[in-house]
Amino acid sequence: MQKHSVVISEHETSFSLEPAFWEELKILARKQEQSLTALITKIDRARTGNLSSAIRLYVLEQLKQEVIQNETTQGNPIDSKHGK
Repeated sequence: MQKHSVVISEHETSFSLEPAFWEELKILARKQEQSLTALITKIDRARTGNLSSAIRLYVLEQLKQEVIQNETTQGNPIDSKHGK
């Protein structure tokens, strides 16, 4: 677990993430052509819980969407209710 700091709306805040989530967050920011700070700010504005959890959930949701998109593109749609 690593602690990270970022300035959001002129206020410094910190959050802790496992290295795998941190690396994936950086990849998502690049894919979305935005800075890491901009992506974290976007996540922060939409969150209802703590920032660390919100980031993890965002990364998970983005990865799930990528899998669904890839499976659908390959003609093998996923049944989201059953994970098939």
